[in-house]
Amino acid sequence: MKERESMEFDVVIVGGGPAGLSAAIRLIQLNKDLSICVLEKAAEIGGQILSGAVLEPRALNELIPDWQDQKGFITTPVSKDQFIFLSQNKSFQLPTPEPMHNKGNYIISLEKMCQWLSGYAENLGVNIFPSFAVTDVIMENNQVLGVITGDKGIDREGNPTQSYQPGMNLFAKQTIVAEGCRGSLTRKLMHHFQLNQNNDPQTYGLGIKELWEIPEDLHQAGLVTHTIGWPLDHKTYGGSFAYHFEKNLLSIGFVVGLDYQNPYLNPYEEFQRFKTHEMIRPLLEKSKRIAYGARALNEGGFQSIPTLTFPGGLLVGCAAGFLNVPKIKGIHTAMKSGMVAAESIYATLNSSEYSANIQKSWIWPELKKVRNIRPAMNWGLLPGLIYAAFDTYIFRGNAPWTLRNHADYLQLKPADQCKKIEYPKHDNKITFDLMNSVFLTNSFHDENQPCHLKLTDPSLAIEVNYKIYASPESRYCPAGVYEIVHAEKPYLQINAANCIQCKACDIKDPRQNITWTPPEGGSGPQYTMM
Repeated sequence: MKERESMEFDVVIVGGGPAGLSAAIRLIQLNKDLSICVLEKAAEIGGQILSGAVLEPRALNELIPDWQDQKGFITTPVSKDQFIFLSQNKSFQLPTPEPMHNKGNYIISLEKMCQWLSGYAENLGVNIFPSFAVTDVIMENNQVLGVITGDKGIDREGNPTQSYQPGMNLFAKQTIVAEGCRGSLTRKLMHHFQLNQNNDPQTYGLGIKELWEIPEDLHQAGLVTHTIGWPLDHKTYGGSFAYHFEKNLLSIGFVVGLDYQNPYLNPYEEFQRFKTHEMIRPLLEKSKRIAYGARALNEGGFQSIPTLTFPGGLLVGCAAGFLNVPKIKGIHTAMKSGMVAAESIYATLNSSEYSANIQKSWIWPELKKVRNIRPAMNWGLLPGLIYAAFDTYIFRGNAPWTLRNHADYLQLKPADQCKKIEYPKHDNKITFDLMNSVFLTNSFHDENQPCHLKLTDPSLAIEVNYKIYASPESRYCPAGVYEIVHAEKPYLQINAANCIQCKACDIKDPRQNITWTPPEGGSGPQYTMM
């Protein structure tokens, strides 16, 4: 077998999203002599990025003040906000909560923005390598000295094929982990260095999104709509978004909190059902669906921020959990954290000042102010909304208490304690079969490569998940990866090639028995305009 090659850099950044690219750009702005490498597991920068997305440009204004003059990617200024409560047959417009006001913000494709940031960084001298999945760290004397990228050309039995290419050892004086929500490397580092020792458990939502081309007479450029209520019950956190942007494009999606209790709930089907509402259906009846995708997102907020540094590196962006849930935004905080990381390490290549500098930045007060909004929703929709108004407008985010977060995987109830949910049949015009949707992700995955979804104890798939919880993984996965096959004895079939890397299985499995690991670099969804 070929030996691994090695390369050395001052800084290696794992993840080519807004946090990682902002860190790279700011580093070069501060010290043009630094050697910087950005590694991205997708085949192209932005290819596995998925967000609504409404951009608050605060961090981008700081990073590249003349970004609008460069016309690097298309932005649609937000023209109007709507916040709507849905019942099954009606809709009621509510006052838009203060954190959700979008004056001065822009609707964008985050994929296109990341591609532009990538080009900007490369022009400054940053080395950017897509199709490289980071699988482990190089460690010596309990210090991270760099990262290891995954081998390519390995068959499902773990043997090298004719196309075998060994991964690389990339040494760095500092490693910035910017791989997004629930990254595999982040998880390893958190476990090894016990970075979660002093914070609440991280909590998550599953966001499912479609991109539609709608008739010009229905398109309202800049309109931002969020809904709560139907089709979810009042105990389940979640809601929808619908953003009109560019020329006749509609970004529409649904988020379900992964702390839901009923194992029969299916987030994908809740989204499909949502699209049949009388407020939404007319937008889609004469429209064309052109893309689909899904991704987990951090919802823990301030209470769930872990220790941000470890010997030899640090965490930025959604790897650290900087999403502002009431705002439904995390791009600006991700970018700012990358910039603060760069400003903390560029001179000494030491991360010791990073945590203190994050607390001095505007990220910290922004997240602290809204820390109680999401946890309050655990009381139910109406009590949660009442508390949110009280906390926002009376205490102004300065309540003398902090509500606690809980681990999502502990919330499922046994199936025999829950009511089955019957979902309507798809019409394949507005609502679609799951495999029809997965086709639109443009996923590429060599079926001969090793399965990247690991079961710690395969027996639990039947003895616990199937017998106690009615196999919830067959419903919470938005790509049909997990399937119970009823042969002589039921068994779990893992259709790994379907995986769109949302990480829901890694988060929600009731015994934490499923671990998502990176497939071969370049595998997975290839999103466009998402």
